[in-house]
Amino acid sequence: MRSLAAAHPPIALGPLDGRYRAAVAPLVDFLSEAALNRERVHVEVEWLIHLTRQGAVPGVRRLTDEEIRQLRDIPVQFDVADIAELADIEHETVHDVKAVEYYLKRRLPQIVGTADAPGLSELVHFACTSEDINNLSYALMVQGATRRVWLPKASALVEQIATMARELADVPLLAHTHGQPATPTTMGKELAVLAYRLRRQLQRIERAEYLGKINGATGTYGAHVAAVPTTDWVEVSQLFVEGLGLQWNPLTTQIESHDWQSEIYSDIARFNSILHNLATDVWTYISMGYFAQSRGQGTVGSSTMPHKVNPIRFENAEANLELSNGIFDVLCRTLVNSRLQRDLTDSSMQRNIGTAYGHSLLAIDNVSRGLAGLDAVPAKMAADLDANWEVLGEPIQSAMRALGARGVPGMEQPYERLKELTRGRRISEADLREFVRGLGLPNTVEARFLELTPETYVGLAPQLVRFL
Repeated sequence: MRSLAAAHPPIALGPLDGRYRAAVAPLVDFLSEAALNRERVHVEVEWLIHLTRQGAVPGVRRLTDEEIRQLRDIPVQFDVADIAELADIEHETVHDVKAVEYYLKRRLPQIVGTADAPGLSELVHFACTSEDINNLSYALMVQGATRRVWLPKASALVEQIATMARELADVPLLAHTHGQPATPTTMGKELAVLAYRLRRQLQRIERAEYLGKINGATGTYGAHVAAVPTTDWVEVSQLFVEGLGLQWNPLTTQIESHDWQSEIYSDIARFNSILHNLATDVWTYISMGYFAQSRGQGTVGSSTMPHKVNPIRFENAEANLELSNGIFDVLCRTLVNSRLQRDLTDSSMQRNIGTAYGHSLLAIDNVSRGLAGLDAVPAKMAADLDANWEVLGEPIQSAMRALGARGVPGMEQPYERLKELTRGRRISEADLREFVRGLGLPNTVEARFLELTPETYVGLAPQLVRFL
């Protein structure tokens, strides 16, 4: 048997880089290993520029505008050739961040001139520990992936759900609590509940903080002060971090504590969980016949049963949401812990951030495509409502309670009387009408309940959708 491991181009080990590549490809620009190295180059370039602009190291000349433009063009033009070059350097250094430092130093003579390059090159990675570069790189990567890829896709899905809720606001639906027929609602209102929950999580994620630090090997500015004691390194650090569009963290060990990462991953995981709830609910509605999978399917439902159209989009979403949350859960619990001033567990953990985002993004894509292929079936919902007249026991006994509280005679034990009529058995419209006529209700109340049907007993459900 030939080895597949030797195939070229390489065969993907996991589904995100294989079968599902198209759905998650935008994340490669932010959360891949190559994106990490590009962001490291970006941070190192900006640190060099910042040091010269701030005059942090006396005696070093300021970079010209043209030199700054050329330096900033390095990460902008970062491509496969640069990835390969960095890999070659890392093969020698056996250190990824040191490889980035050497990679930049190779380019300085062409930008600042051979005379100034030796001096200026010493400011590349000046007073930095690897984590000064890594924590800022990851913050920028996660910020970009969240704001530019994940949030737009998630927001579009929530708006898609909200649009369905508005369209189905008036379509009556037999509710099921504990799996049993319950007070009717509308399909739109039930979708609105899920859209509202998902939107709240998006609002939290939109407000997320992305923290960063650049303060040395144990967060003390020790090397900075020892090298140049006259510079206000705290101010230099704060201005640099905030200049990258991040929130400055003034108190850290060697690592930025990653609490902000745990917070945002927890919020995304909660969004995932609510979306999982939607996927299982819609799957159930499909199985009950309340939705028909009629549009844009074009798939083989079953390899042996021609009539089937399986709700695979929602099942796929469930699996991917569970995988995403499993990874996010480990990230949340692990990243907030570090032995004393540093251990390396976070380094391996953070390389899986893209996988967590990828499975979530894939699930969002599947739910969106699944919903787009659905048509509501109001006739089936109406048929189920018409088969469950016993659900009107609730409003009748509630009205009797209100009448009894006002002193209307004959309204005693309303719950018990409706329980005797309805519990454990189906009743017909005729049964209910006969029962209502025998209650001795005031004429206006009796007339109201003689007109009430399971289909019209939806309370304020249609109006509640407006809260979206």
